[in-house]
Amino acid sequence: MSTIVNCLVAGRPISSRNQVTVRSPYSREVVGTVGLAGRDHVDAAFAAALQPAEPLTRFTRYEILDRARLLLEGRREEFARLITSEAGLCIRETRYEVGRALDVLRLAAVEALHDDGQIFSGDISPQGKARKIFTVREPASVVVAISPFNHPLNQVVHKVAPAIAAGAPMILKPSEKTPLTALRFAELLHQAGLPGRMLSVLLGPTGEVAERLVQDPRAEVVSFTGSVAVGKRIASIAGYKRLVLELGGNDPLIVLDDADLDLAAQLAAEGSYRNSGQRCTAVKRILVHDSVADEFTRRLVAKTKEYTCGDPSDEATRVGTVIDEQSAIYLESVINDAVTAGAKVLYGGIRNGALLQPTVITNVPRDSRMIVCESFGPLAPILRVRDLDDAIALANATAYGLSSGVVTGSLDKALKAVKQLRCGTVNINEVPGFRVEHSPFGGIKDSGLGVKEGVVEAIKSMTTVKTFSLPW
Repeated sequence: MSTIVNCLVAGRPISSRNQVTVRSPYSREVVGTVGLAGRDHVDAAFAAALQPAEPLTRFTRYEILDRARLLLEGRREEFARLITSEAGLCIRETRYEVGRALDVLRLAAVEALHDDGQIFSGDISPQGKARKIFTVREPASVVVAISPFNHPLNQVVHKVAPAIAAGAPMILKPSEKTPLTALRFAELLHQAGLPGRMLSVLLGPTGEVAERLVQDPRAEVVSFTGSVAVGKRIASIAGYKRLVLELGGNDPLIVLDDADLDLAAQLAAEGSYRNSGQRCTAVKRILVHDSVADEFTRRLVAKTKEYTCGDPSDEATRVGTVIDEQSAIYLESVINDAVTAGAKVLYGGIRNGALLQPTVITNVPRDSRMIVCESFGPLAPILRVRDLDDAIALANATAYGLSSGVVTGSLDKALKAVKQLRCGTVNINEVPGFRVEHSPFGGIKDSGLGVKEGVVEAIKSMTTVKTFSLPW
């Protein structure tokens, strides 16, 4: 059954004649319709966020986040099925996503109670005085957040929950491909007691909404998760304000000659196929030591056969659709280009609408589009490497620098990889994407400016430090 929702300004639905229709990537049935915002709504959202109001106490922020968690807990199946409907992700993945969102709310609630201020003594040098210097964090006046389609709930929660914990009003622009989940979650937050001025959710033409939000000098922070192209566009037009850019990845899984190959095959499959491969931290390249490449490949093909691709609402499905048929067609062209250049598809590679089977492909040239660019889908390209040095050089030979995984039984090799891989995260004997919701997360180079996300770091990015001193 399709739903009709509208964008929210200060917690209230707007009136709009313009609408966007959201269709299931799998069935093409209408999932919902969203009334779009325009220029006037952008101004109204800023005005609401900046209206004078008594700041929320830390305990009030905690209560709102905790009540939201309890409300979401009671509606977790509803939200999981909504994500499956509008994003095409299989139900087992969307249930997992709701679980992660619950973690974010729990951890953000706890962080709302923490005070990370510091105290410095002023009499520690001959130039000092008998004073104490204190620091406190104050919320940004307005945070603009733009979230992607691949995690329609968790990416939204990762932006909104830290803002609430920090006490910073937010204007959210969710992906036009998956707006229903974001709007339903915003309604849940207001139901949990979040004052209207603290959150508006706007969707509309890029020039009228997204770019105006980014350029407006009233925004002190812009937090964006999405593609490199859009991230660089934001950086070019945002002006003088703080930017938190979490962009793409081309994350390698390095399998060395001393690796547990069963573990390596499991990590490669999970890293490549979970969420239909649509994660910035998904395994995009599998770099395997030449001496174990044949056996690893055999095990990965066997493991890949367990990942049933089909109806995302079916409990047995492990890989649903990518976000739309156009994206699946692009991935199909990436596979065909690699095959033309000498690669060989060992399993999968078949497309049906927005469904693309998990694909194991070997003999992939190092300069192919599949390897050089980010392939946002369930692809598992295997490249042979001579040794760890060759693997590190190949892993670093990319414009991206987000995450990586290394499978090895050697502590020395693990430490060498940690020191020499140029990326934001290195996970040993784990997928590149492993993290917990409050640990620092982010990349370098085209993967971001080095500013981290995760609940704790996000709160820091949405606040400023004020220093004051008193006679002591």
